[in-house]
Amino acid sequence: MKELVEKLNEYARAYYAFDAPKVSDAEYDALFDELLALEAETGVTLPDSPTQRVGSEPLAAFEQQTHQARLWSMDKVRTRAQLVEWGARVERLRAEYNAANNAVLPPVRYALEYKFDGLTVNLTYENGRLVRGATRGNGVVGEAILPQIKTIRSLPLTIPFQGKMEVQGECYMRLSVLETLNRTGEEQLKNARNAAAGALRNLDPRVTARRRLDCYLYNVGYIEGKTLSEQTEMIAFLKENGLPTSPFLKTFDSIDAVYAGIEEAEKARESLDFLIDGMVIKVRDFATRLALGATDRFPRWAIAFKFAAEETTTTVRDVTWEVGRTGKLTPRAHLEPVELAGATISHATLNNWDDIERKHVGIGSRVFLRRSNDVIPEILCAVEGDVPERPVEKPVHCPACGAHVEHRGVHLYCTNSLSCPPQIAARLAHYASREAMDIETFSEKTAAQLVEQLGLASIPDLYDLGPQEFLSLPGFKEKKVKNLMNALEASKHRTLGAFLFAIGIPNVGIKTARDLARRFGTLEAVRHASREALVAVDDVGDIVAESIAEFFKDPSIAAQIDRLLAHGVSPAPEAEQQSGSPLAGKTIVVTGTMERMGRKEIEALIERLGGKAAASVSKKTDYVLAGESAGSKLEKAHSLGVPVMRETEFFEWIGEAE
Repeated sequence: MKELVEKLNEYARAYYAFDAPKVSDAEYDALFDELLALEAETGVTLPDSPTQRVGSEPLAAFEQQTHQARLWSMDKVRTRAQLVEWGARVERLRAEYNAANNAVLPPVRYALEYKFDGLTVNLTYENGRLVRGATRGNGVVGEAILPQIKTIRSLPLTIPFQGKMEVQGECYMRLSVLETLNRTGEEQLKNARNAAAGALRNLDPRVTARRRLDCYLYNVGYIEGKTLSEQTEMIAFLKENGLPTSPFLKTFDSIDAVYAGIEEAEKARESLDFLIDGMVIKVRDFATRLALGATDRFPRWAIAFKFAAEETTTTVRDVTWEVGRTGKLTPRAHLEPVELAGATISHATLNNWDDIERKHVGIGSRVFLRRSNDVIPEILCAVEGDVPERPVEKPVHCPACGAHVEHRGVHLYCTNSLSCPPQIAARLAHYASREAMDIETFSEKTAAQLVEQLGLASIPDLYDLGPQEFLSLPGFKEKKVKNLMNALEASKHRTLGAFLFAIGIPNVGIKTARDLARRFGTLEAVRHASREALVAVDDVGDIVAESIAEFFKDPSIAAQIDRLLAHGVSPAPEAEQQSGSPLAGKTIVVTGTMERMGRKEIEALIERLGGKAAASVSKKTDYVLAGESAGSKLEKAHSLGVPVMRETEFFEWIGEAE
């Protein structure tokens, strides 16, 4: 037990006091649960057991600040059964209190909120001014960080309420801000949570300001001159005073409904611009909260539902290199298998050579691994202080064809674009993909077979093949070959936008390809377009225009396009947009989860009806179409005064045009 306590205290201090975690949250929670069970079994609790505290002691470098009201931690559940058990306990305690006190506490209703993955803060407003700010610390005493708090622009320095109150919330860094800072800054930040915590604990507020933090407030811990009776009233009071509150607050009358709300929120988790690691369920009524009370560590009236772990640690066994259609070499890490977010993970991406160096990854390194839903697992960084067995070797020659490798920007490239087998196979697979030429039954495996066994060297070679060549390949029977030949013939008449996307112009995705097709109308017009004409297309800047112009100037590309045309490939004009539609000329941003159709389908519908489906909200946006659990884009729409419509309103609006 002593060893377990020491280990947990070491991990907790690294996490809370120095923002340098040594293990993942899931691993810490497992050890913590083991200690709880051991204490329950033996009846012994050591004086320095982490089960007796919340968080960590304040750093000596900051002045200590005592909270007016204690900041509680939350007990946790991870399954529906555990949540139901907690709900039953709340109902039982309420009934017992009513019976013992001849009282009538109201039926239990619940509030459901995000569990933010940031740094908890406690703010004091007095006489309408922000006068104190502190970290949670151990729940009773925190670190005074008012100068750092004042750098957060979403927090007002003055509010209408003139009484004294303490309000708690979570400071965090938006994922978009993290991406921008890592792309443009000298210092590489490990993750959004550590970046936010490190910024608030930096003694220089100028450093905090550069991190561009945000904050959501969710609780009034202490207040004078105002009586609040339940959760939604409290949140409304915070909003009335201009304080930022969570974009997600839902109320329910039953635990079953709460669980359905949790499932809905988890599905939309990936669309958020900030980290959450679960949901918090609270009893709404404050009189009931007072009656239920708290244990030594947790309030009985609230519980945290933790999502499946998305982060853990494991060991890098090896790093190999894969070659893509542009010749880019991507490092692939082979890992000690580990369970993460409901899957066994044995491989992860490392993006590029600079990524390996920046994250200090070597063979044998102990690393932090993150996986979000179906996203490819990513190595975040090596565990601080870890020493690898040996460094990753930077390739000099292409692992597939042996050609010389060039270092361009942050990436490594094989210089043999004409005859490197993986590049050819990847180009063929991309050409045949659904949004490109949509050649059914054609897979990446098919592309590899054609290159390795039939010697295909370019995209036009596809149309040289007849049924006999395909029948010679393993797994190809007459029916499959017939379907493939029909699909190849049909591909000759795909739209110009699909064709431009299919031929793999650098920096041109499907949306830009369609915009080019609509602007220029014909393949020949695109091929001979000037840079000035290209830049006039929506969302085409100087870099993309240069990529397009250089692509069509390449003699080998020109020869391949001419061969495709000789084979009868004849790209059709893009479908005409409906100018009479109410969407004509309107810029619309779609965000959140829709019921009637997927987001991509709605964006395609907007384009078809003459509108523009944009990716981000700006002053030029005409409308934001918001589904369930819409996040930062909805907030930005409100801040800019952009009109917001819901899914039902949208379909009513376009009813006749649809």
